Amino acid sequence: MFGVGNSNNDLGAYLRTRRESVGPAEVGLPVGARRRTPGLRRAELATLAGISVEYLTRLEQGRDRRPSPEVLSALADALLMGVDERMHLMRLSKAADGTNTSLCCAGRSPARTVRPTVRALLESLEPAPAVLLNQLNDVLAYTRGYERITRPLGMLDGDEPNLLAYVFTDDRARIAYPDWDRVADERVAEMHFDLTLSDPEMTRMSDHLTLLAGAPFKERIAAPMGPLHTTGVERIVHPEVGELRLAYETLQLPGAQEMRLMVYLPADDATAVALDRLAGRQPGALRAVIG
Repeated sequence: MFGVGNSNNDLGAYLRTRRESVGPAEVGLPVGARRRTPGLRRAELATLAGISVEYLTRLEQGRDRRPSPEVLSALADALLMGVDERMHLMRLSKAADGTNTSLCCAGRSPARTVRPTVRALLESLEPAPAVLLNQLNDVLAYTRGYERITRPLGMLDGDEPNLLAYVFTDDRARIAYPDWDRVADERVAEMHFDLTLSDPEMTRMSDHLTLLAGAPFKERIAAPMGPLHTTGVERIVHPEVGELRLAYETLQLPGAQEMRLMVYLPADDATAVALDRLAGRQPGALRAVIG
């Protein structure tokens, strides 16, 4: 059965992991030659966040699961968290105190059909690569720009292509994604975020991938939830034009069944030229957004 980690203390585990990853110099504290603790000591983080060491200990050990928004904000500030990490911290807090606000209700089947207005939206995004996904990472619809990149890589093979299954079960994925480990982490984070623990579709998908992929999937799905990245740069190696650096934005589409629209744009001039070559068009249709 799928679970978020091997314990019920994902919030505490995440706080402890973040505390151990922030060096004292990063927050203006002296390092000290005899320092043994990785990252910040509990007393140091407690002081920075304005809470007691005892309270921080209870949070990390899972003995207190209801920190106030003010405490969470203070901890996030002290741990130098970015926006995605802060959102992740809030989701873990809601899950810990039983008020999980996951986007998919328990037992609800993931979306399989696409509204006409959403299809029209996709068409308007041409020639940009864009793909519409449901909570399981099933590919529901895509632009021709997306197809030109992904079909030669095998991502759209089969009657019901699924990006999560592709990453973990298709040998071509490790060639297509130079940063395979990071992509694998993010695909699992998307699954964690979009589905409740009791959802039968999640259970089936998890069991299926555990059987086919083994340790690479099993270890990630058993670990505490990682932060969900809704924007960033993804590297893909295309057999015709070489490496592409694609900046992506993720848009959540509201409705009875949640869907996620991912839109890609070239992150540098070389990728912009490569996308034009794939489409057989004059340069300049898509311009680099990062440089």
